Amino acid sequence: MTANAEEEKGIIGRVYEDGAPVIYKFVDELPQDTIRSNLPWLTVISWKYDGSSNNGMPLNDDNQRMITLEDAIQDHIENDQVLRHVYSRTGNNLKELVYHINDRDVFLEVFNDALSDHPHYPIEINFYQDAEWEDFKRLLSDFSKAVNK
Repeated sequence: MTANAEEEKGIIGRVYEDGAPVIYKFVDELPQDTIRSNLPWLTVISWKYDGSSNNGMPLNDDNQRMITLEDAIQDHIENDQVLRHVYSRTGNNLKELVYHINDRDVFLEVFNDALSDHPHYPIEINFYQDAEWEDFKRLLSDFSKAVNK
């Protein structure tokens, strides 16, 4: 598989929560203002799992299902009118796929359509009004401070 330009600019970083490693994956720049203004809803897809036997990381079967879910979202939903990947985090018994979306109802409709032939995923989806992309700006700042220490 070849990486697109965005993936080439991406960052994979590690932090620790309660002594467990947590891996973040994101592109280290804000999208253009026109894209951000069209996607005001922070959307967090959370998948809790038992990684107690794997230092807080998902076991292989869970991890493969998580990759399948993330790939389906990227391949069938992601575009700058509906959804934009912001970051993902994996570790400490929690996987989060974080996106900015335009409209909650439209997102849920295309999300359910894209995953209609998938097995049930043990996920929870939460929406937060974040028109200024403050959550992502905080992440960028936190990683920038860590790198510049």
